[in-house]
Amino acid sequence: MPASPDGHLVPLSSRRSLLAFGAAALGSFVLSGCAADGSSESSLAPANSAPSVHPAPAPASPAASSTGAVAPGDGAPEFLDRDKAIDMFKGRAAGSFGLEVPGIQLGLPEGAKFAALTFDACGGPRGSAVDTALLSTLRAHRAPATLFINQRWARANPGLMKELVADPLFEIANHGTLHAPLCIAGQKAYGIPGTASVGSAYDEVMENQRYMAGEFGVDARFFRSGTAHMDEAGAALCRALGIVPMNFTRNLDAGATFAASAVASQVKLLKSGDVGIGHFNQPGSGTAAGVRAGLGPLLDSGIKLATLSQGF
Repeated sequence: MPASPDGHLVPLSSRRSLLAFGAAALGSFVLSGCAADGSSESSLAPANSAPSVHPAPAPASPAASSTGAVAPGDGAPEFLDRDKAIDMFKGRAAGSFGLEVPGIQLGLPEGAKFAALTFDACGGPRGSAVDTALLSTLRAHRAPATLFINQRWARANPGLMKELVADPLFEIANHGTLHAPLCIAGQKAYGIPGTASVGSAYDEVMENQRYMAGEFGVDARFFRSGTAHMDEAGAALCRALGIVPMNFTRNLDAGATFAASAVASQVKLLKSGDVGIGHFNQPGSGTAAGVRAGLGPLLDSGIKLATLSQGF
């Protein structure tokens, strides 16, 4: 298995579409995400892996709309409680750790007729800004998107959070409480320690899940961890909670580090079944301009876009 320049092992399937950038791009292809303090970190990541075949569980709440919204304090589903989760996973091995471990959903289900845009807001001191140009671009093109929101970002932007929840173009998903890799043995991704036990993994998922439900009426169906890294136990915990552990097949902005031209190239390469990942919390990046340049040609090609819930 090859390694990235910083020593992280990279699945061979993660390199499939790098030829679109040429061999020189290989060393600079980076994963989206923010560090624990909201700063960006870099590594190689899936460019266009085949969609995962792991089945997705049924929605946690059948009454929830495609935007993931329910009335605050009303209609939120009952989840496995913390003590029962700890007992259920007692003695469970962590399993493999990474971006594509068994249990993580990468793309839409087989046969999907849509592609899905997803954008993360990581929160933290350097991760709580808002790329209003990107949101305006999505709205101008009527392009649905799923927004993965960390609790720190939601707390920093309560007014905008309410606006996004109310907009039927967007689905709100769970990007964790502290933006940590989701695991049970403290495995690190890019030097960032992950959750170190079943209990702390549960808290990373459920504290934000319950916060968004209580404050904004969001019943999130999908979870993406900080750094997008999980171990097999973390992915299984999400599924036990009725939440899909969701990653991606195409990296659109490499942690908001790609120039606009590279972002546009990635957007235009989306195919039915793909899930693209970008960021909407870094307004100084090339993401908005790249999405704006790539969306028109993508839609003109006949590719249809959907939120994750619509695609499932």
